[in-house]
Amino acid sequence: MSADAAHKNYWQTSDVIFGLPFLLAILLDFMRPLPLPGGVPRAVYILLGVVLIAAGAALITLARREFSQHGQPTDPGGATSRIVASGVFSISRNPLYLGVACFVAGLALAFNLAWALLLLLPSLVLCHIVLIRPEERYLEAKFGQEYRAYAGTVRRWLGRKSVRIPNDQG
Repeated sequence: MSADAAHKNYWQTSDVIFGLPFLLAILLDFMRPLPLPGGVPRAVYILLGVVLIAAGAALITLARREFSQHGQPTDPGGATSRIVASGVFSISRNPLYLGVACFVAGLALAFNLAWALLLLLPSLVLCHIVLIRPEERYLEAKFGQEYRAYAGTVRRWLGRKSVRIPNDQG
């Protein structure tokens, strides 16, 4: 972990924030199985799960590739030397976390792990508090207006913000 980084501890990673609750979900499923809601054919859950797994893997791969092309670390403990706003980062400020969340949700659906879906909610809250907010503070302190401009046009999770152009016609 770098002294000039948003995160200083190993546990401040998506592996821990999403991985431990997922492992707990598997344990809970063995102890007290909790199936996904009925009324939906199992094949639909599996198909949706596969789509989410693929989308999550694609987001993670594209984000890591974009970081690599710009010489930036993918480890949240590494120091950042520039804002990456191209590629998948032009539609999400957090494509790695979004990718992991999609991947976990996909696994939960594909393997009938309702516990994993339930524990994904606190994981997302922890992700916001433990990972995203410190990263945003770090990036704003380090890059100032450049980061604020980026954050003003790209949403935290997914999508671009509409930029309003003032109407000079009075």
